[in-house]
Amino acid sequence: MSSPTSHDDLTAVRMRTLLLRAPLAVAFVVNDSFAVVSEHFSHLFGHGDDADLTGGSIRQVLTNDTAHASLREKAHAAALAGRPFDEEVECARRDGSRFWARLQVTPLHWEAPEGEAMWVVEDVTAARAQRLQPTWTAKHDSLTELVNRREFERRLSEHVGSRRGEPVSVLAVDVDNFSEVVKGMGAEVGDHFLYGLGQLLQAKVRASDLVARLEEDHFAVLLPDCDSHYAEIVAEKVRSAIAGYRLHWGLHRARVKASIGVVQVQPTLDTPEGVIGAATMACAEAKAAGGDSVRVFVSSGAFDQLAG
Repeated sequence: MSSPTSHDDLTAVRMRTLLLRAPLAVAFVVNDSFAVVSEHFSHLFGHGDDADLTGGSIRQVLTNDTAHASLREKAHAAALAGRPFDEEVECARRDGSRFWARLQVTPLHWEAPEGEAMWVVEDVTAARAQRLQPTWTAKHDSLTELVNRREFERRLSEHVGSRRGEPVSVLAVDVDNFSEVVKGMGAEVGDHFLYGLGQLLQAKVRASDLVARLEEDHFAVLLPDCDSHYAEIVAEKVRSAIAGYRLHWGLHRARVKASIGVVQVQPTLDTPEGVIGAATMACAEAKAAGGDSVRVFVSSGAFDQLAG
């Protein structure tokens, strides 16, 4: 049997290896100073292996004293509220150049929110610049960064009435009882849940597919070159993934299920609104049946159940 000391040593070796090899910019902060930083974290801020940030103040990676004080105040308030700090912050490299980072700060122990914290940093300079472009903001939902309803309808219109002959399907995804998440945990947690759900949807479909947030907790997926049979399979995969999805946001935990409607573009549905309406009708049928299920719209007006 291993002794406590050997177990602790092994844990320390694992941690050092993780910080050295993992492509993740992570640091541990104690009393406003970096206790340990990963190699990727050092490189991100322009430091080499022989001159990392360990032991230095967090002030040196921020642009000015005001930004430093603001970060400390906001991160402290978030920890006391039982949630991570998660914002985009302008940071400074060793050579004085600047970049925008998504900074997540989480206490190691929620029962001691003023103690040691873990920082995770991601360079979002390019993504932020793209989001600030007028053409991007006109086509995307600011919360989830998915395309918005207008852009989804425009892209769908390219397939409605098309003579190319390839099958095209649409999924309407409606989160079951999402209002209970917002009511129980607050709008901010609900927003993070919707963002995470949008990322999940994109991960479960092909790169050629288009995921949109239509409104509130209603999403849609455009599936080019996909008939209703394959769309049912995709819908079931999405339904199962949502049922298994867990939001961990600080001390908050949430899970939901979803109702999904499926429709294949057909001559009787001659407008984008008509296609989305048919998918939404099937989705409403799934919800009326108790949720966590898939229904398929067919031209006769009937519905087929795929998953209960």
